[in-house]
Amino acid sequence: MHAITVRPETAEDIRAIDVVHISAFGGEAEAQLVSALRESATYNRELSLVAELNGRIVGHVLLTRVPLRKHGSEKQVLALGPMSVVPSQSHRGIGSELINASIKLAKEKGYGAIVVLGHPEYYKRFGFVQARDLQVSCNLPAPEDALTVMEIVDANLAGGGHVEYPEPFVALY
Repeated sequence: MHAITVRPETAEDIRAIDVVHISAFGGEAEAQLVSALRESATYNRELSLVAELNGRIVGHVLLTRVPLRKHGSEKQVLALGPMSVVPSQSHRGIGSELINASIKLAKEKGYGAIVVLGHPEYYKRFGFVQARDLQVSCNLPAPEDALTVMEIVDANLAGGGHVEYPEPFVALY
């Protein structure tokens, strides 16, 4: 079995990342979301990770700094997504490698929490919990149970709050 390498995105990876999202999601929306986020003030290339297998990019995950607001105060947390793996390479643990690398990166960079809008059963395997259990909500019109969170720093989400996803996410929904 060939090793999967996870590393930060480079400028040369952009087209390959688009191809990963288009093939995984069967449309342009997520690739366009990543492109729009790349142009935004919240974008940080260090928080965009690719998975390589045999020198080919087969997966991508983007972490975006988002504000968590509560009673007039605000802190930055990370939103995970979109995350995708080319269909021909799914079920090889590539998504898991990307998520584990994202969690490790968030710890290294000193972020207190990660939020993700996605399949809650999938993300629970990594230690994510229902956001509503910690009184965390978001500005996207998604099912409440689709939002999960992980505290990286204990009690970082104490008292809950409202995650404000940036405009490119809002436009996708």
